[in-house]
Amino acid sequence: MPSIVQKDCVVGVAYVLKDKAEEVLDESLDEPLYYLHGHKNIIEGLEKNLEGMRVGEEKDIVVLPLDGYGEYHSDLVMAFDKSSFPEDVELEIDAELSAETPDGTVMFRVKEIGDTEVLMDANHPLAGETLYFHVKINSIRTATSDELSHGHIHGPDGHDDHDH
Repeated sequence: MPSIVQKDCVVGVAYVLKDKAEEVLDESLDEPLYYLHGHKNIIEGLEKNLEGMRVGEEKDIVVLPLDGYGEYHSDLVMAFDKSSFPEDVELEIDAELSAETPDGTVMFRVKEIGDTEVLMDANHPLAGETLYFHVKINSIRTATSDELSHGHIHGPDGHDDHDH
């Protein structure tokens, strides 16, 4: 078993994620997050800062937007004619909707609903945000050859029932 977080290890990390106002945005204290280190399965700024940590070690990590979910791009906020939405779609503020584009599926969040237009935002909800993590490494193990070839983990112990 590896003794430190390094490339090709499966890491179990407990975390609390807060914004600059110290509001908890997400946490994984009871059920750690398991990921394959060095394979871009988590945001870059967090992954870089976990490198070299040991089981039981705790750390506070600040991730700037560039190493998190990117900067906020106002050009990703677009107005759409309300009549262009299917009748069965319920439009609510912060609802997430997907749209097929020539470049693939794009996720949008409903930002504003007007009388004739709907303002949609394709930025990640945490784009432009500095992220404040408190982390604790719960476990480290060597990834299986299947996990390495697939680029993601197959459960905390390396076994999962999914097909590729």
